[in-house]
Amino acid sequence: MDGDLSEGGMQTVALNDGTHCGETQPLAGIPVSNAIPNSGLQNQVTSPTQIIPPPQARPTSLPQYPHNPGSAYNSPNSASSPAMSPIPLATPTTPGTENGGAAVVRTSSSKMESIKSWSISTYKCTKQLLSEKLGKSSRTVDSELEGQIESLRDTQRKYSQILRLARALSSHFYHVVQTQQQLGDAFADLAQKSPELQEEFIYNAETQRTLTKNGETLLGALNFFVSSVNTLCNKTMEDTLLTVKLYEAARIEYDAYRSDLEMLAQQPRSEVSSIKLEEAQRNFNGHKAHYDRLRADVAIKLKFLDENKVKVMHKQLLLFHNAVSAYFSGNQTALEATLKQFNIKLRSPNTAPPSWLEQISESSLNQGPLITTSTQQSLFHFIL
Repeated sequence: MDGDLSEGGMQTVALNDGTHCGETQPLAGIPVSNAIPNSGLQNQVTSPTQIIPPPQARPTSLPQYPHNPGSAYNSPNSASSPAMSPIPLATPTTPGTENGGAAVVRTSSSKMESIKSWSISTYKCTKQLLSEKLGKSSRTVDSELEGQIESLRDTQRKYSQILRLARALSSHFYHVVQTQQQLGDAFADLAQKSPELQEEFIYNAETQRTLTKNGETLLGALNFFVSSVNTLCNKTMEDTLLTVKLYEAARIEYDAYRSDLEMLAQQPRSEVSSIKLEEAQRNFNGHKAHYDRLRADVAIKLKFLDENKVKVMHKQLLLFHNAVSAYFSGNQTALEATLKQFNIKLRSPNTAPPSWLEQISESSLNQGPLITTSTQQSLFHFIL
């Protein structure tokens, strides 16, 4: 035995149960990787009484539960946990979605109805105009009102001509005044450089300066005349003519629906034709009321326009006559009196605008003392 051990071997010893010492015997169901040497140890081998089952594979997916859309989801342990509240899985609805959709539908339907009514009205009016030009349909004529409208249009054309000529006169006269001013400055300059002709140059320079001053006064009167005629012609008359255009459009619609009503009235009576006749009668009554209202508006505006035109032109023609007569007669006093009569304030184009102190003084004279006398004196001392 010692020799065997010295050689590096191992001796096996037989046991009572038929096994040898030094051999490893795996237990049932348990793998043994390495043999344990039992030299000098007492091994106790117990026989297994129970087989250990192998581990089961873990599930790779969650358990599937039946789902019914629109119903509440019930947890698997909801029966044992009554405190848990069911969570609805139905699709949430936005508040006001149904009302918003109805509003969109109503808006689109109203637009379609307006487009439909506009198309029908345009078709009827175009048909009426063509029928009138071809002589196949009659038109409603108010001879008195039509005469006043035509007179207004003729008056506007003539006043436009007067306005164009007055503007040309004002423009040309402005250049004349500028030339006179430059001529007076040239005479004054030569009067200082020519002692032998100094008296003659001074006399002519003063004459041109006087003409320039009177010309600026007349130019202010001409500009006031042009401004007033422009307001009367391009604003007051134009406003009345705009109402006339609305009246003429309403007259065409009225005649179109009147012709439609007359055509339906001549057809044989039936249930369908009776319904169409009632609808045509309602449309005719509405357009007739609109036409009558606009006709009354045109008559009133024409009356007020005629009165306003007489007042405005009476004042402006008197101003024009007095200013031109006073200027070309050389009556400077009458020319200035004319401008004072019509409250026309002149400002020479070459003069500088008034200072802020002069504006304050002028406003204090017109509206009351805006600043006290002591304040004015302190301002004067500060400026000096």
